[in-house]
Amino acid sequence: MPELPEVEVVRRGLDSHAVGARITSVDVLHERPVRRDPGGSTGFAASLTGQTITAARRRGKYLWLPLDSGDAVLAHLGMSGQMLIQPPGAPDERHLRVRIRLSGAGPDRPSVTARPAPTQEKEQRFVDQRMFGGLATSLGGAELPPEIAHIARDLFDEEFDVDDFVRRVRRRTSGVKRLLLDQGLVSGVGNIYADEALWRARIHGERPGDRLTARQVRELADHARAVMVHALEQGGTSFDALYVNVNGQSGYFDRSLNVYGREGEACHECGTPIRRVAFMNRSSYFCPTCQPVPRNRR
Repeated sequence: MPELPEVEVVRRGLDSHAVGARITSVDVLHERPVRRDPGGSTGFAASLTGQTITAARRRGKYLWLPLDSGDAVLAHLGMSGQMLIQPPGAPDERHLRVRIRLSGAGPDRPSVTARPAPTQEKEQRFVDQRMFGGLATSLGGAELPPEIAHIARDLFDEEFDVDDFVRRVRRRTSGVKRLLLDQGLVSGVGNIYADEALWRARIHGERPGDRLTARQVRELADHARAVMVHALEQGGTSFDALYVNVNGQSGYFDRSLNVYGREGEACHECGTPIRRVAFMNRSSYFCPTCQPVPRNRR
């Protein structure tokens, strides 16, 4: 599933290519991706048509596009969602679900990808093979959609309160990896980057939060931010063709991973084989030497 860096790459692409454009029409080609819209597929299309996209924002793994009406288009990529910008007439993708036609080029803003030649007409396409993601109109959600107001700020947010995060983690008895994945504590950190941050911090994921010092928690947050910044610089992590940016390009951070997906390979720090264990229907990867299993685990 795309995590914060991958979603931020997409947000930056939309900021560069879609902001400032007017929505001229919307085609919903499959009902499921708009299942959470209050007006269904017909209401979704009608509510967007004629509006102008004023910004591209993100909280954790959610994206939203504020509109000039004060509403917003709220998006989640799920496991396989893609938000692509295509010229009119480009062949439809196999799993194209929603087509939003745009008029007027977006402003020339910095992008993590090469910007194509400006055009007055383009299409914003939502492609989703597995259809766990989706789009919805958020009424009055331009500043912050109420549907995601309960989600904590992320480590890229200037208003993220690291002192409060430290206090809350140290009050919990859960394993620290579970706490990193708790979107009520900090949003955007997923399985891959949690494992990478824990390896950098030399902390086992099952270490209870209340058995960490304030310094350890603060350093862990710093490592999580650093590893995601590094991933962002490389366009995110792509293990298959499902995650791409708005131009259809894959990220390359998987080539820089220290533990995730490296079961049996030598730790880059000490040479010990990396181990994999089951974790919440997924997997955790760690170095048993650099990240010893905590004693007397609860």
